Amino acid sequence: MKRTTLIALKTLTWIGCLMPAAWLTWGAVTNNLGPDPTAAIAFATGLTTLRLLTITLAITPLRRLSPRLNWLIKFRRLLGLFAFFYATLHMLTYVALYSGFNLAAIESDIARRRFIAMGVAAYLLLVPLAATSTTWAIRKLGGKNWRYLHKLVYAAAICGVIHYWWQVKTGVITPLAITVVLALLFLARPATAWLERRKARGVAA
Repeated sequence: MKRTTLIALKTLTWIGCLMPAAWLTWGAVTNNLGPDPTAAIAFATGLTTLRLLTITLAITPLRRLSPRLNWLIKFRRLLGLFAFFYATLHMLTYVALYSGFNLAAIESDIARRRFIAMGVAAYLLLVPLAATSTTWAIRKLGGKNWRYLHKLVYAAAICGVIHYWWQVKTGVITPLAITVVLALLFLARPATAWLERRKARGVAA
C-alpha cells in the first residue's frame, strides 16, 4: 500500500473514532443529550467501546482470509487504543457523574450490582493491553509473551457484552446484534487458522 493511501486511511480512522466523542461534547455544550445526559454519555461510550473492540477482533480473521488485507494490521493498535479511550470515558462517567468519586458508594455498587462488577472487570482487563501497546513493551515482553497477554482482549469483550446484557431491562434485546457479531468472530478465528494451515500443507505438498 502506498504511503499516501495509508496516511489518508489513518486520518479517516482518527476522524471516525473521534466522532462519537465530538458528538457527545457538542451535545453536552448545547444541552442536547436528552432528559438524562449522564445515561446518554454512559450508553454512547460503552457501545463505542464494544464496537471498536469488535472491529479490532475482526482484523486477524480478515487478514487470514486474504493476504491482500495484511495492511489492516497497521490499524489494530490504533483501534485498540481508541477502544480503551472510550472504555476510560465510560468508567469515568460512572466514577465521576454517577458516584461522585465516592469510593464507599463505588465499592457498594460493585458488591451489590453485578453489571457494574462485570463492567469493572472488563475495564481492568483492557488496562494491561493499553499499557503494553508500545513497540518498547513488545520488545521487553517478547513477542510470544506479548501475544499471550493480548489474548485478554477476548475476555474483555466477553465481559463487556455480559455487562451490556445485565444492564438492560429484561426482555430488551438491544445487545443481541453485537453479541452475534462477536460470537461469529470468535468462531472465525479457529476456522480461518485451520484454513491457513490447510493451505500451507497444500503448498508444501
